[in-house]
Amino acid sequence: MPSPLLTSRAFGSLPSGESVEAYTLANDSGASVEVLTYGGIVRSLRVPDRRGRVGDVVLGFDGLEGYLGAHPYFGAIVGRIAGRVTAGLLSVNGRIFSVPCNEGPNHLHGGRHGLDKRLWNAECVDRPDGAASVRLSYLSPDGEEGYPASATIAATYSLTASSELVFETEVWSDGVTPISLTNHSYFNLAGEGAVLGHEIQIAAVDFVPADAALTLTDRREAVSGRGADFTRPRRLGDALSGLAGAHGDLYLLRRADEGPPPEPTFAARISEESTGRVLEVRTDEACLQFYTGVGLDGTLVGKSGLAYARHAGLCLECEGYPNASAVGGFGEILVHPGRPQLRRTIYGFSTA
Repeated sequence: MPSPLLTSRAFGSLPSGESVEAYTLANDSGASVEVLTYGGIVRSLRVPDRRGRVGDVVLGFDGLEGYLGAHPYFGAIVGRIAGRVTAGLLSVNGRIFSVPCNEGPNHLHGGRHGLDKRLWNAECVDRPDGAASVRLSYLSPDGEEGYPASATIAATYSLTASSELVFETEVWSDGVTPISLTNHSYFNLAGEGAVLGHEIQIAAVDFVPADAALTLTDRREAVSGRGADFTRPRRLGDALSGLAGAHGDLYLLRRADEGPPPEPTFAARISEESTGRVLEVRTDEACLQFYTGVGLDGTLVGKSGLAYARHAGLCLECEGYPNASAVGGFGEILVHPGRPQLRRTIYGFSTA
């Protein structure tokens, strides 16, 4: 029997007739997160403000129909590779594999039918700390979206008593294959409106520039003196003019010679003055893709009935380097048989 802090409900059916479930994880502080078995989507994430008023701080839709239509990966698990793979070319043990280019010259977020569009199996998980937790799993067959080898992928969402949303992934494969997952939530700590007043800090001294097509240059460059520098907190509205296309960049969270840390380390912090809400991100991933929501154009209507205009939410996508299978010096994303890939990102909410 699910505990009172973990409940589920029907959330509609796919065109195939398969049922989609929504799992709600809650804690005694009033925080809650709702996760869909379709796409592993975080549909809502409700946390208190400094006055104790609970509000939803991620973008998304009320019903399943919105998620079945075109949308910019609201809340989804994306992969097999999150981010942009140049020319859709993967290098695995000296062999080149081609995956579809679904965004100009790049393969983006796992392709045309990536993990964000798959139905996952769900099971409740018991944790030693008693946090509400649900484990999603999916078997990605050999050749799906062009990727080599079969991969058994699990993603676990947990909500702790201290209002930390923990996102853990575990991947097993029957052959060598590149995999790098992320959660693609759009955050707005005020709940609605533009996020230009949010203050951003990103704990990275290096980033990878991209060209006009957002193709990564595979060059590690210092953020110091650049518009991409968020090593000290900056208001997003003040920083936009210095960001190429007002889009945001891919940040490198550790040096080229560093492996994954034993525990997630500080990666980013965002805060919003009117509500006092603070989000601190810790991860053991090598990179963080920061996205300002510049592509939102008012055509999508969110949960409250408000259209999502430009910069209605921002993304902090913790992931491996998308081109790491083809270029050295950016960490490892290859999964080998008998050696599971384990990753963890923590989104901690508080008030100031």
